Amino acid sequence: MKDIVVYTVMPNLPERLRPLMDLAKNLWFSWNLEGIDIFRSIDQNLWEETNHNPLAVLGRLGNERIQELLGDEGFLSEMDRIFTEFKRYTEKGKAYHFGLETPFDFTVAYLSAEYGLTDCLPIYSGGLGVLAGDHLKSASDLRVPIVGVGLFYQKGYFRQYLNVDGWQQETYPDNDFHVLPATIERDEKGDPLSVEVPIKNRKVKVRVWRIAVGRIPLFMLDTNTVENSEEDRDITSALYAGDREMRLKQEIVLGIGGVRALDKMGYRPAVFHMNEGHSALAILERIRLLMERHQLSFAEAREAVYASNIFTTHTPIPAGIDIFDRPLMESCLGNYVRALGISMETFLSLGAEGSNPNEPFNMAVMALKNSAKTNGVSELHKNVSRRMWRRIWPMLPEVDIPIEGVTNGIHIPSYISDDMSRLFNRYLGRKWAEDPDNVKVWERVNRIPDSELWRAHERRRERLVAFTRQRLQEQLLRRGGHKIDIQAAGEVLNQEALTIGFARRFAVYKRGDLILKDPARLAKILNDPQKPVQIIFAGKAHPQDNEGKMVIKNIIHLAQQPEFRHKIAFIEDYDLTVARYMVQGADVWLNNPLRPLEACGTSGMKAAANGALNMSVLDGWWAEGYQPGLGWAIGSGEDYEDHEYQNLVESQAIYDLLERHVVHLFYDRGRDNMPRKWIGGMKKSMSTLAARFNAHRMLEDYLHQFYLPLALNWREIEAGNFEKIRTYSSWANHLRGNWSQIKILEKRADVRSVIPLGETLKVEARLQLGRTPPQDISVGIYYGLIDSKAEFIERDVIILRDFTQEGDQTVFRGEIPSRKVGRFGFRVRILPSHPLLTNPYSLGLILWG
Repeated sequence: MKDIVVYTVMPNLPERLRPLMDLAKNLWFSWNLEGIDIFRSIDQNLWEETNHNPLAVLGRLGNERIQELLGDEGFLSEMDRIFTEFKRYTEKGKAYHFGLETPFDFTVAYLSAEYGLTDCLPIYSGGLGVLAGDHLKSASDLRVPIVGVGLFYQKGYFRQYLNVDGWQQETYPDNDFHVLPATIERDEKGDPLSVEVPIKNRKVKVRVWRIAVGRIPLFMLDTNTVENSEEDRDITSALYAGDREMRLKQEIVLGIGGVRALDKMGYRPAVFHMNEGHSALAILERIRLLMERHQLSFAEAREAVYASNIFTTHTPIPAGIDIFDRPLMESCLGNYVRALGISMETFLSLGAEGSNPNEPFNMAVMALKNSAKTNGVSELHKNVSRRMWRRIWPMLPEVDIPIEGVTNGIHIPSYISDDMSRLFNRYLGRKWAEDPDNVKVWERVNRIPDSELWRAHERRRERLVAFTRQRLQEQLLRRGGHKIDIQAAGEVLNQEALTIGFARRFAVYKRGDLILKDPARLAKILNDPQKPVQIIFAGKAHPQDNEGKMVIKNIIHLAQQPEFRHKIAFIEDYDLTVARYMVQGADVWLNNPLRPLEACGTSGMKAAANGALNMSVLDGWWAEGYQPGLGWAIGSGEDYEDHEYQNLVESQAIYDLLERHVVHLFYDRGRDNMPRKWIGGMKKSMSTLAARFNAHRMLEDYLHQFYLPLALNWREIEAGNFEKIRTYSSWANHLRGNWSQIKILEKRADVRSVIPLGETLKVEARLQLGRTPPQDISVGIYYGLIDSKAEFIERDVIILRDFTQEGDQTVFRGEIPSRKVGRFGFRVRILPSHPLLTNPYSLGLILWG
């Protein structure tokens, strides 16, 4: 079929309806409820059939319906109003205010293997992708200068269905890119833009597509083009599918191809942000470009790239990291690496934790070793990541390992129900969506009358129950179920019962069946005739995760037992649509991972913004968000070595919470049948959590902690044809060569008597520096409270800036403040110091004494 002539047909609307095409081609519609409503009003059935794809809706409109729309003045007026708002939003305006005295333009490149953006773009698998999508949406709202890069999967992630035994099956339907809200990027001649990526001994052609995410361009890479072999066309066929070689090829396309695509389109990002390690090979391509264009050495180019890289790690589980055998790396990248003028061993060492010559190549390690800034996605995950990667920094105490924490947040307008949105417009002000991290805005939740808030929430529960019934009937019909069973599925659940939601990936550590551990006790809770409770589950297991599939199967089998038949439901094919129904309609959001294996988790944030109360293990974001009155904590943050015992203890804790607190609070009604105390908890949860755990706050954390400092540093680095980085690289080599000559001869302080609170302790450090000048090092006093074994309980650092030369010795002096009482200790710590040194640990040089 290679000789087939391919062409594309697009909707051809009358000029009066052309604004609909502009709206359909920008994902702004997906987080603007009025934008969704205008397309839904065109044809409700088409909207559902096309999985909420406005371009597909327009493409399937008949002439009769088009004429009806042209004659509908109300529709046209509403379309014009929404289009005017869209143009106001997307047209260039005042950029984000960076707080600098002089204007400063820069671009951040954001690279991710998946993006969860909207229902009709199934190019994500879970939280990593949804987080990436929210990152771009908030960047659009805030006008932060980001450009995204990802892979355009022909089949995306799998669609899930269950067989009659409850065992998960997978299908991979094709994405027709030409009827999705994406356009082929074109070069200055008007031809489709493409780049070539080296894999093994050949060049793979990569096409570039553009998705408009509000104001933010997202460029998607696609190898399914006739210029490639069948093998290479399949590289971007499916997300997280295939063997290790396929995964490596995808990451070559994302990392190397992503940098080349941006470069060909004229983008010159000052900062590169790698969302997980899948895009780590971008580091290598950036080095190559600098070497080629500015005649830098590999070492010089690496220092420049290092200083402008950010790496966000999302997994606390070693098994979740991409690791590749050395022969595979040699096979796929050997020619490319040698063309850089470095040996394969030098390259492979960039992705090795230790010094074992047979250690496989670790993408996360490469990103960690070559990024000035690294962060976990919650405070707890920051600490877990430091423990997980301590081998990379063996000379550092765990608390000093340079991995920071930026807790994830959600793009609230993308998940809020229309019922709740209307309440917010009325009582929080119509601009609440543009300022979701403003605490004062969310305090206005308390202005919402209890009756209005409760009725809005009840409507969403009713819709969740109706949606669940419909999906259950469709599931049974697809499996060839009996007519009586299909009819019965339309009667499951109770629209007024306390509804618990559990929806996430069915990885084993997430313990999807924890609440089912004691079926007899659970049945008693669910079947109380006066206080009924019900549970709705949704989620996918990885196609190769049989343990996760078994958890789903167990839920299905339990739900079929008489005592649970109308109380437990499992919705197949969990996606953004299912997620929205669940977070908008659940009363309680259940989350019970094995602590500390949940890096962050964001579904509970979405539920909280819609008024649900969280009941969760103190892991991920909930370890920061929980406080009494905002929901419930399962346990007290304990870590267990025996997971079976942990499952027993925490499953019983769930039952205890339900029996003693949750159910009683929900059914504690007054004469008006409203649970006033429960509504008070809803308001407290919404006003407290939504203001903090949102993507605007998250993005501003990245901006001020990472993007802006690194962008300013990049401006210094690239000035004068990178002359400063050449000087810096030479300085670093000199320092490495002379570091062994630096000696801490003595540290001195008068500690014979007790130091009165508020006074200072004078200290000095006598050093021998050899050929290293004093200004090239930072001498710090590392001090703090210590325990009975002289281990630091907490620590701080003061830098000794005053020094004198005494012969061949240098004496640094300073004072330690005494702000607390107790038993203290101090050490001397020496690190490199240079104006371009963005991370003092990057050179691997440290001396303790």
